[in-house]
Amino acid sequence: MLYNPSWYAFSNGLPKKNIAENRQALLRACAPPERRGDAFATQEAQLGGHRVSAATPPRWLEWAREIQALAQTGYHFAENDYQRQRFQRLSEIAAEIISAQSDMDCARLKGVFLAQIGYATPRVDVRGAVFRRGELLLVRERADGGWTMPGGWADVGDVPSQAVEREVLEESGFQVRTCQVVGVYDANRTGPLEVFHAYKIVFLCELLGGEAHPSEETSEVAFFSQEVIPATLSGERTKPRHIADAFALLADMRQPTVFD
Repeated sequence: MLYNPSWYAFSNGLPKKNIAENRQALLRACAPPERRGDAFATQEAQLGGHRVSAATPPRWLEWAREIQALAQTGYHFAENDYQRQRFQRLSEIAAEIISAQSDMDCARLKGVFLAQIGYATPRVDVRGAVFRRGELLLVRERADGGWTMPGGWADVGDVPSQAVEREVLEESGFQVRTCQVVGVYDANRTGPLEVFHAYKIVFLCELLGGEAHPSEETSEVAFFSQEVIPATLSGERTKPRHIADAFALLADMRQPTVFD
């Protein structure tokens, strides 16, 4: 599935014309006061040999996410209307918390939350680290103008490796084969904090063929050495640590998989 702003923001239910303004609303609300002008800044720490994000979402967002997940799962297993009504109310409360702390429309949030079904689990984003003569493939997102490793949300039924191979082809025009997992990351602890929790899997890929070809969602396709990686990256799609880990694995294939 192509990685587009409507899915990145709320999965479904939100009109596309409202995506940018609602993402910015949540971004403003999530940023600490001292960082309101630089909410995309990232701090990283070394912990137990594995690099993890040092920052955490604001507590109100953590509470709202957990309440929404409990409500969704509880509704799925509810045995009667009495239980379903109460879990639905919990879902509405989660939407009200986020709306009260941001500029997001409460009614739209309620609709998005109530549309989620089944046991609540994190969403999965896949990215391909593709190298050619030591340079990393990046694509420029039309949505925000930032650069990212090609990839997007995995579709239901996807084999993870095949999902990233398809995404790379769709977004860049290059055919690749997955070789190894660079890392498994917690995807939205910093930067533009989205409503739903997500994990990110970055795969090292072998370049097989094809040629640079932008897509509906990407405006440019290029390879970059580590020294000239663009300063403007595309939000949570690709962070500096993902790029550093990919280059580290390329330099030494014995490197263990990085994980949060």
